[in-house]
Order: sequence, then C-alpha cells, then structure tokens
Amino acid sequence: QVQLVESGGGLVQTGGSLRLSCGASGRTVSSYAMGWFRQAPGKEREFVAAINWSGSGTFYVDSVKGRFTISRDNAKNTVYLQMNSLKSEDTAVYYCAVGFGNTLKRVDYWGKGTLVTVSS
Repeated sequence: QVQLVESGGGLVQTGGSLRLSCGASGRTVSSYAMGWFRQAPGKEREFVAAINWSGSGTFYVDSVKGRFTISRDNAKNTVYLQMNSLKSEDTAVYYCAVGFGNTLKRVDYWGKGTLVTVSS
C-alpha cells in the first residue's frame, strides 16, 4: 500500500507562484508514473500534469502548459509541481496521483489533496 501526502498549497495572488510536493511512503513508486489532478468547486476532477517513471517524459493539460512544471526525485519518492503565473482559474484542490499512462489514465493511489487559492 502507498500513502501519498501533499504539501505546499495555500493562498497566493494572481501572477504568483507556488510549489506543491507529494511524498510517497509504504513502498517505492519509482516504477510508476506520478502526477497531479485538480478539482475546482462545482467541477469534476481534471488531469493537470504527469511524469513518467524515469522523469524523461512530462505531460500537461493545455491550460497549464508554459506555466506549470512537474518533476520528480525517485530517491525521495517525491513528485513536485512548480506553478507560476497563477490565475484565478487555477484555484482548486490539487491531488497527487500514482499510476500508469501518459495522462494517468489508471490511478492506483491518490493523496488527500491540498488547497490552492489564487486571489486577485
């Protein structure tokens, strides 16, 4: 079993930056893809970004391309999401995910989420 714990969420002004982290425990996740989803109030959960097991491939939803960067440190069992030029529409609960597929079509483990609020 894998436990995922997100951190780094908070309140930030429009145009600001945040860095989310997600640490995995219970077993190594170095053979899995890792990534992030988000769910805004009243909306369905959506894919945001993913990174393959080696870190050589990254994938993003169009709305965050050029602003968000995903990375991972397999030695630390951790995935990161650097979010720059934040917009009000980025406000959501961000969930860490571990699974398979370029856009994490199959998610085996979920974190509990961290809230990101972007205010103007």
